[in-house]
Amino acid sequence: MSFDWAAAGILLAVAVGVVVVTFAVTLLVARAVGKHSVVDVTWGLGFALVAGSAYVTSGLLGVGNPAVRLVALLLPVIWGLRLAIYIGWRNHGKGEDPRYTEMLGEGHAPGATTWTVVRKVYLTQAGVQLVVVLPVLAAMVRASTVSVLLVLGALVWLVGFFFESVGDAQLARFKADPANQGKILDSGLWRLTRHPNYFGDFCVWWGIFLVAVGHPAALVTVVGPVLMSYLLINVTGKELLEKGMSGRPGYAEYVERTSGFFPLPPGSAPARAT
Repeated sequence: MSFDWAAAGILLAVAVGVVVVTFAVTLLVARAVGKHSVVDVTWGLGFALVAGSAYVTSGLLGVGNPAVRLVALLLPVIWGLRLAIYIGWRNHGKGEDPRYTEMLGEGHAPGATTWTVVRKVYLTQAGVQLVVVLPVLAAMVRASTVSVLLVLGALVWLVGFFFESVGDAQLARFKADPANQGKILDSGLWRLTRHPNYFGDFCVWWGIFLVAVGHPAALVTVVGPVLMSYLLINVTGKELLEKGMSGRPGYAEYVERTSGFFPLPPGSAPARAT
């Protein structure tokens, strides 16, 4: 089994360039439309662009296994494009996201550029994206194929994609019904976990990591799914969302009977189980 470190370095350099340009363009678009929440669309789109550039570059360099490279291209591209399209649809016609308004502070026009929002939003997301995408780059440069890991990784990714896409669809349908205003979604996948979309995201990136680890050198890229898991559970995902939901009527009871992250039968997990 071989792992081309020189090619991996080139792919990483290309990825840095793609991410920097992508977020710089997003900042310009945000100023033009008057809201920084457009960066949420860039989050998924950026992964698709990095995967695409890595696939093309590795092909030009003549490295990697064709089957592994194709899988490592398709998984993040399908995931990233679906997420970008969904968030773009969800945010269409809406104003600035309250998170970014809070970062800018009172008296600043929507979409205004400050060092605070650049540092906390654009630079932070760009840095996280480069770390999380490392397994994709590693998968592009290893010459061998390990069928068991490739299939297992694709299956884990598929479970994640199902939970994330179906969970988002169920939530969108629930919110579209005026009769549900102020209520808590407690059906479908949302009966098994309070965050099926975040659990799905978790599985997607661990699945992509499994695709990459056919070579021992790729084990170092575990930092990608580990970072994503930490953010989903403890920072920008579950933890942040539940702080905003905690005061809603019926939410405390929902927490009592529903697993906090990993899917479990209703009522079988402690209140704060993850």
